[in-house]
Amino acid sequence: MKPELHPEYREVVFQDMTSDFKFLTRSTLGSKETVKWEDGNEYPLIKVDISSASHPFYTGQNKIVDTSGRIDKFKKRYAK
Repeated sequence: MKPELHPEYREVVFQDMTSDFKFLTRSTLGSKETVKWEDGNEYPLIKVDISSASHPFYTGQNKIVDTSGRIDKFKKRYAK
């Protein structure tokens, strides 16, 4: 393997912002924010809008999550 070719693969914490669900996994993503996990170690924190804890497919609830205003942009564009 060539040195410095592949990104660092490390443990990170993903936090679902809509349900405050957190899980520890491994990823190449990085973040300047850190969080202290249950084992006492600090890990980079990656914030996500939807995870299995809040996605309608997994929860069985129909809920519209529009964090970036995509629905309004669509309606505005095709309102004519």
